[in-house]
Amino acid sequence: MNESPPTDGSEHEIEFSIDRSNLYLEDTFTDLKTGTVKRFTPVLPDGSVDKARKTLFLGQASIYTPHGPLPIQNIIPAKELAQAFKRFPEAMLQAMQQLMEEADNLRQEKAAPIIQTPESRIIVP
Repeated sequence: MNESPPTDGSEHEIEFSIDRSNLYLEDTFTDLKTGTVKRFTPVLPDGSVDKARKTLFLGQASIYTPHGPLPIQNIIPAKELAQAFKRFPEAMLQAMQQLMEEADNLRQEKAAPIIQTPESRIIVP
């Protein structure tokens, strides 16, 4: 059964609105080899710099696996761009370690035996 979207503006309406109190100007810096550092400068709705909020830095890189590239990213604790470049390797290592821990946890959950009691049909992990 296919439902057409309601015409009265109810249930399925998606609202696309920008939070004008949380705007950032995004600058991207890359060496085209290892990764990318993005700088998010807080701005006011008129585009001027919002000095009341902190500039944010985000590092991005890809880990190449047998199944293809796996993107990773992490916040870089820095106050300026030069400091973000210096702390980029540490932030990417932390992101990779977190990803590996999550993968190990998923493997352990998947390997856990499933116990099913005959009288209840409830599957207990």
